[in-house]
Amino acid sequence: MRQSLGHWPQRPPGLEPSFKQPGTWLRARPDLERKITQPYLKFPGADRLKTLPDGLYLHFSTKAAEPYVDILCIEACGTYQNLLDKRSRFAPSTGSLLAVCPVEWLLQPGMPGNNIPRWRLIRMLKTEPRTDLVLPVRDARVLFALKPSHFRGFMATQTAHAHEFFCPMDALTAEDGAKNPALRALLARAASAANYMELPEGPRRGPRSDPA
Repeated sequence: MRQSLGHWPQRPPGLEPSFKQPGTWLRARPDLERKITQPYLKFPGADRLKTLPDGLYLHFSTKAAEPYVDILCIEACGTYQNLLDKRSRFAPSTGSLLAVCPVEWLLQPGMPGNNIPRWRLIRMLKTEPRTDLVLPVRDARVLFALKPSHFRGFMATQTAHAHEFFCPMDALTAEDGAKNPALRALLARAASAANYMELPEGPRRGPRSDPA
């Protein structure tokens, strides 16, 4: 699955820019191109027990005075116990989650064949970073991928939390899975804008466009 996710675009498939999330989306995990430390999640004051999602997208604030990230995590769960463990990391009662972007990751290009470093795509950063960028998580959504039998059983007997989304594992491992219309429609509902009946008109993109 890691190989499949490594070829997904820099913006979560199916998730369009909106008034609620006008900043830059970047795929933080996995990075198949370079052997560098990739972004991860942690709690304040903790230097261990980091959370390393199988897939991680970061949406960065556009304002230097109000730094934050929104996160979309993708977790593959081979067993029910694995699902319970991973769900607990993103429970609604969990607070003060931080996203850590290592400086070497920020200085590297986000796409093969493109020399623009990631930090230049993040509008709230005005100068080249010298240290890791640590940001509070404003909004977290999680896509759990389950074995087909587990997916059917969970869907029949359990209720998902508002921030949780579920799909069969083969939807992620399939060739060109990011182009699957059903998966794209599911991820479109993971956008912050999806919680509102309507949004005020506003600029959909700033001067810096998200990478493809």
